[in-house]
Amino acid sequence: MALLMAILSPAGAGAEPPLAQYATGQLQNLAVHDTPKPLADASFRDGSGAEIGFDAFRGKVVLVNLWATWCAPCRHEMPSISRLQTARGGDDFLVAAISVDRGGAEKSLTFLQEVDADNLPLYVDPTTRIGRALGAYGLPITILLNRQGEEVARLVGPAEWDSPEALALIDALIADGAS
Repeated sequence: MALLMAILSPAGAGAEPPLAQYATGQLQNLAVHDTPKPLADASFRDGSGAEIGFDAFRGKVVLVNLWATWCAPCRHEMPSISRLQTARGGDDFLVAAISVDRGGAEKSLTFLQEVDADNLPLYVDPTTRIGRALGAYGLPITILLNRQGEEVARLVGPAEWDSPEALALIDALIADGAS
């Protein structure tokens, strides 16, 4: 619990949030929140077509990435997101890469196979409503959730999500089982 407080609580008036220390290198544009923010109620579909929401991921640290097949920066970023899932995915962490491509699940699955990211669970929202609900006004956008499903940070634009600074950020959140 102490690590959680150190990670998510400002040290004093005017102090940067502790997660801000990871906003370097590949994550230099990471916007870290002073306190976790509630996540908008939004749903999307899994690979079988079933409706799912973020509450299904409670108890895990989640990296939510909104992307589309026509998004060139998404194409560049997706292999690193896949490698992150391979490196850290499990009981404590999940990458939820959600396609907002209007082409639907089949087109999104083909894309994941093309970019060597087919280890990622397939999540889609061809209605693009999730983007509006989450305040995503460009792609790619990545939102980091704590175990309670609250937003702790977001990054607009691509990054190498298996870079040392990204792995350190994910590890810091996973390290405290209460985060």
